[in-house]
Amino acid sequence: MKAALALAAALAAACVSAPVCAQKSYGPGVSDTEIKIGNTMPYSGPASPLSITGRVISAYFDEINEKGGVNGRKLNLISLDDAFSPPKTMEAARRLVEGEGVAFIFATMGTAPSSAIAKYLNGNKVPQLFLISSASKWNDPTNMPWSMALPWAPNYTSEAAIDVAYARAKNPNARFAVLYQNDDAGKEYLRGVKEALGADADKAIAMASSFEVADPTVDSQVLTLANTKADVFLIYSVTPRACAQAIRKAHEVGWQPTRFLASGCANKATVMVPAGLDAGKGVLSLGSLKPFVAEPKDDPAMTAYIDFMKRRLPNADVNNVAGLYGYTVAEALVVLLRQCKDNLTRESIMAQAANLKNVPLSLLMPGITLNTTPQDFRPIKDGYMLQFNGNDWVVASELLRGT
Repeated sequence: MKAALALAAALAAACVSAPVCAQKSYGPGVSDTEIKIGNTMPYSGPASPLSITGRVISAYFDEINEKGGVNGRKLNLISLDDAFSPPKTMEAARRLVEGEGVAFIFATMGTAPSSAIAKYLNGNKVPQLFLISSASKWNDPTNMPWSMALPWAPNYTSEAAIDVAYARAKNPNARFAVLYQNDDAGKEYLRGVKEALGADADKAIAMASSFEVADPTVDSQVLTLANTKADVFLIYSVTPRACAQAIRKAHEVGWQPTRFLASGCANKATVMVPAGLDAGKGVLSLGSLKPFVAEPKDDPAMTAYIDFMKRRLPNADVNNVAGLYGYTVAEALVVLLRQCKDNLTRESIMAQAANLKNVPLSLLMPGITLNTTPQDFRPIKDGYMLQFNGNDWVVASELLRGT
């Protein structure tokens, strides 16, 4: 509690007023010429398709550095492989903080890996910035004042509530089948479904079935869920493989419910193509990032992203939402560090992260900006329902407000 109160005072004062920012003040990992940033990514293991996020972040920072860096400082990203394994994430975090002396940890992939290091980082007052998870646990400035997520959609509870409301608006008597990853994130999504259904949950949920991240297939779970003949199929996973298998198997057995895919799996390259484009036609997913458009006519931001990918990562699939996200979270960090000016202590960096006001990012959809306060660490609360039309993801709703 004392640590939380101390940081609250810093949030109110550090780097928010002009006189403070006018003086140079550095913490670990920062100098006149450099900001050292720590990161972990699943470059190997079951979630390795998501590692393009790390490669895009690195490429984005390279481009920023070639243009002079952030307020004259180069961004030195040290990104280590954690194979999406929490013990390896812990090992890497210690190396980054104690060995490499990074200023902060940035954009750790996934709820379980990020959770594994949260206590260590908060205990040592090291910012855990813009970690990649939609779990609601990250909005806890009292108990985790040094941890903040930047998901690509509202948190799992809000996502579940929006999915359920959207489905019931089409079919008030719908019965739901839920496939979920057996970890904190998957359990939170399931809990959000139950809360959204309220008193109807026991009757409306035909069945919920879990799987492990390392499971080679989810076919048996999908077959069991298909036998319920539920009207709605909710698919939650962070691993593209499980999402693709679920869509494909449901299609193969002729089960045709309304299907909702976890926001992190709304990815043509790693999910819809392996599942089969015909199999995925009509799938819905909540998102806050713009859907990829191969030939944008009136969107200079999407054109800039495509040009960036062709220059920096010519062998990567540009139509990969994990790449769009990497570009967006890197852009967000650059905005934050510029906002800090020359006050780059760990307290000041965290203070600025907790004082984002209507920050626009180039690939966020209309009406969505980053907003935080010292009492609310959720940068993104709203999204749009997207639908896969057999070739691309397209916007299928007005802006949907999260809670």
